[in-house]
This record gives sequence, structure tokens and C-alpha cells, in this order.
Amino acid sequence: MSGGRSGAAGMRIGELARRAGTTVKAVRYYESLGLVTPARRPNGYRSYDGADLRLVQEIRALKRLGIPAERTRPFLDCLTAGRSHADCPASLAGYRDAVAELTLRIEELTARRALLTARLEAAAQPGAPLTEESGTMDDHLTLPAGLPVPEDDGAARHLPGTRMPPLALPDTADGTVRLGALGPGRTVIYVYPLTGRPGTDLPEGWDAIPGARGCTVESCGFRDHFEELREAGAAGVYGLSSQDTGYQREVVERLRLPFPMLSDPGFALAGALDLPTFEAAGRRLYRRLTLIVRDGVVEHVFYPVFPPGEHAERVLEWLRGRRGAVA
Repeated sequence: MSGGRSGAAGMRIGELARRAGTTVKAVRYYESLGLVTPARRPNGYRSYDGADLRLVQEIRALKRLGIPAERTRPFLDCLTAGRSHADCPASLAGYRDAVAELTLRIEELTARRALLTARLEAAAQPGAPLTEESGTMDDHLTLPAGLPVPEDDGAARHLPGTRMPPLALPDTADGTVRLGALGPGRTVIYVYPLTGRPGTDLPEGWDAIPGARGCTVESCGFRDHFEELREAGAAGVYGLSSQDTGYQREVVERLRLPFPMLSDPGFALAGALDLPTFEAAGRRLYRRLTLIVRDGVVEHVFYPVFPPGEHAERVLEWLRGRRGAVA
């Protein structure tokens, strides 16, 4: 903002926050994103004017619509230029993306409500068995009690500080993802062994292998926390396993995942980064771990991962603890 400043007569940050209906902390966060750039008084204090107030109010309004502050820049640029959103293609695209994400979320909640309703109706009928349609307790969304806890064998200690290799892996969006060129910011890549399918048996002895069971609930966790992860600074989220792209695509569609899954049947990433794997029923599979990649380098690794159903929340907590640390 270069014009229209009111100098020493401008607002202090507390007054701006009060008039915008937000907090001082939130305003400072918007400044850290470069969305609001106040003038400085001779004594060094920030000075805000009416234009800054309109920007903060716009961010707040968009946030109530489900658009996080990190994605409001096109709208703010349009407002600053004195144009309506109808005249700003980037703003229209932002609205379309928000509508698509909301539609996906509604579909997810509708499916969850249907499952809960079916379970309630089944539970209300004494002696009625729970079927797959009513939400069988013996499915991939429910973990059995007493699963063995994996121990840290040190197989991932070498990963922090390692640069991602120049590999291109196929994704479920009919494209490829270049792991060595993920771009700026933090990318979450959760690596897992094998996603089960309803009605398909898992490998023999699967539940006895520490850390093997729980790939579906882990993916659902990242699905349910996807928007929060992005708000916390995740530029991208990917799931990765050795299953082929067709198998992965079915998982994305069935679980309604809002992010792509990567396929690495040749264990190229395992070879490049020396990732841990294991054998089950004669098959080589990835051990469960999660990489946080920042600017092409592994910044952090979660290993071992347990319980898998709570892992997305742990990643979210870690990202929130480092929010604003990305230049």
C-alpha cells in the first residue's frame, strides 16, 4: 500500500484489530504473509489506515467462507486495484476452488452421516449383524485392539538434511510429481505399506507386523485434516506406496481424498533415500513413515508412526509449531 496513508493520525494495531473484529495476533500473521503492509511512524510504531482496515475485513470475510488467509492474495490485489471480483480472473478461480473443496467436504460428510445412520439403525435392532453396508466392525476403517507398537530401529535417522532425488513418480491425477522439484515451502509425503480394500483379505499375519495395519485410517486422517494442514503451512500433501497407479486411483475415489497419491512399485525412492522396507507374504513393502520436505530437502521425518489413525494430527501439530518459519 503506497498511497492514502494518514501518517501519525493513523490507527495503532490494537485499534485496527478491534475495528476489524479480529485479534492483534491475527493482524501480525497477515503482515507476516505480506497481505497487510502498514506504514511506520517516526517512533517506529506501525500505522494503519482505512485501506488496511478494508484488507483485514476482506480477509476475515473470506475466512468465514472457508478461504484461508494464505489464499486471499488474489482477492486483496483485486480490492487494492479498485476492481470487482468479476473483473479479476484470479479471484473467480479462487471462488471456484473454494466451491469445489466445499462440495467435496459435503460429500464426505454426507457419506459419513449415511454410515453412522446405518450403524445406529443396526445397533437399534437387537441381534442384527453389522454388514458391510451398515459399517462392519471388521473393515479397514476400524483398527483391532492390541496391535503391536513398532520400535524405532534407527532406519530413518539419516534422512533429515537429505536432498530429495530427481525422481518423477506417477500420481493419481494422470500426471507425474518430480520429487526433486516440489517447490518452496513444506510438503508432506506420508509413505505407507499397503491400502486394503473392502472384501479383500490382507496379507497373512498382517496384524502381527508392527506398524503394518492402519493405512486406510491414516489416509482418512490426512483427508479430514487436509485444509488445516494447508492453513498450517503445508504447500502439498501426498500419500506414497508401492501399489500401482490404478490401485491408488481406486483408493482416492473410494476414500474421496482431496490430494494425489503417488505410486512407486519399483521402490525408486527407497533406493535413492535408503528408506526402510519389509517383507510380507512374499511381497516387499514400505515401512510407514512421513517426510516433511522443505525447499527440496528433508526437514523432518516421523518414524515410526503409531497409531496411524492419529498421525495426521501429530503432523498438523508439528506444522503449527513452525508456522511462519518458512521464508
